[in-house]
Amino acid sequence: MEKHAVITGGTQGIGLALVQKFLAEGFTVTTCGRSIGKIPAEVTAHPRLRTMTADLTQRADIARLAVFVLAHGAPDVVVHNTGTFQPGSIQTEEEGVLEHLFATNVQSAYHLTRVLVPAMRAAGKGHIFTMCSIASIMAYANGGSYCISKFALLGFTKVLRAELIGTPLRVTAILPGATLTPSWDGAGLPPERFIPAADIASAVWACYQMAPSTVVEELLVRPLEGDI
Repeated sequence: MEKHAVITGGTQGIGLALVQKFLAEGFTVTTCGRSIGKIPAEVTAHPRLRTMTADLTQRADIARLAVFVLAHGAPDVVVHNTGTFQPGSIQTEEEGVLEHLFATNVQSAYHLTRVLVPAMRAAGKGHIFTMCSIASIMAYANGGSYCISKFALLGFTKVLRAELIGTPLRVTAILPGATLTPSWDGAGLPPERFIPAADIASAVWACYQMAPSTVVEELLVRPLEGDI
């Protein structure tokens, strides 16, 4: 039977690596982003890829995505990967930064989950991943609202896991350290100092591949030489 993965924010970086991994493993993949045109043409051309332009800070776009997804039945895998990074200080950030980061990094996952989980529970299957961060467990100067939002995303994941104990649904938080994505463009560091995005996709796949009676609740992945 064909399996279906929903990966938000799949246009570049970790999201694109996840799209490529699940396609390679035989899944039909639905992905979304504000700029779908960023996906390489050879990936867009894949017959099992479905794409949708969506800004998941907007409730109307979340609703449209949910309709698009559920038209093909309950997904087997959902990866909440949509996110944005903005450095800053609580004391000096511009007005609205906290709200924007929460809408992107936390509320997108919250509202989409609320729509998809009933269908997944009815189907008796599903694995939900949240793309958290080392910043979900370690506060640092210049982390500002980004750290706050990632702490909140991990909290959301823990609550969802607690709520779904006793159902067949699994919930996993992935906490990557510095990963080689466009967020680090211009950093002036060699690629080998970072985690390859494909490694994060492989880690997600490994968690999914475990027995239905097993769940990896949290997976922390760091560069070999430590945090940047």
